[in-house]
Amino acid sequence: MPDLVAELSAQAKALPPEDRARLAEELLASLDPHEADVDAAWDAELRRRIDEVERGIVELIPADQAFAQVRQALRR
Repeated sequence: MPDLVAELSAQAKALPPEDRARLAEELLASLDPHEADVDAAWDAELRRRIDEVERGIVELIPADQAFAQVRQALRR
């Protein structure tokens, strides 16, 4: 009987890159279920922030401006 892991690996490598990435994420998440919960929470936060930008609730600023504001706040 051929090695199941080698067989699955060969099949996975034949997938398109996007599907391989999705499979890799799912396999990694299965190793630590708590990590999957954290990832899901971050995904929800990301979607919320994108929605706020798209609806005009928040306004993006250039990174150099953001870093300048942080440096100024830390000097206080």
